[in-house]
Amino acid sequence: GAEEAEEKKEKVIYYVTDEQQQGQYISMFKAAKMDAVILTHNIDQPFISKLEHKNDKIKFQRIDAELGEGVKEEIDAEAMKDDIDTLTATFRNALKNDKLDVKVEKLKDESVSSMITLSEDSRRMQDMMKMYNMYGMDPSMFGTSETLVLNANNKLVQYVLANKDSDNVPMICEQLYDLAMISHKQLAPEAMT
Repeated sequence: GAEEAEEKKEKVIYYVTDEQQQGQYISMFKAAKMDAVILTHNIDQPFISKLEHKNDKIKFQRIDAELGEGVKEEIDAEAMKDDIDTLTATFRNALKNDKLDVKVEKLKDESVSSMITLSEDSRRMQDMMKMYNMYGMDPSMFGTSETLVLNANNKLVQYVLANKDSDNVPMICEQLYDLAMISHKQLAPEAMT
């Protein structure tokens, strides 16, 4: 019955590794009255893995791994298909990146225009590579690309959609992408300039 289904369902525990860096995600969580634990120490990652290993019903996800149900509204992907295609094409062109993963969501917080999510598995893989100093390897060979999430409730995103051929749009796309990146991770100095 319903209880069994509930039993089988994984419990997701969200966590934060850097309160300043992940501030945008934290404020969205707070607005949605969702909790996240703060795990800032090196020892926390192996600890998480151990807990998950011991109990297959829990799964830890960093707050920026994917957007939880609490922070977004249901969307009708079929009805929004054209908008999603338009935004994807517009951003890929503006950022000159035809492999860019674009996802369109309706976030409850209208002030958030764009965010980056990186799946938990991909990020752990990247962390592991860093830990073992495997810098020579290209992280993208594991398909660890970030996803650009655009908020369909945000005025700027709506502007891009409505004026995709405007001269200002490529610059707006770049700014939305950079803003999302800045709140996702520390940028390399050349990216900052």
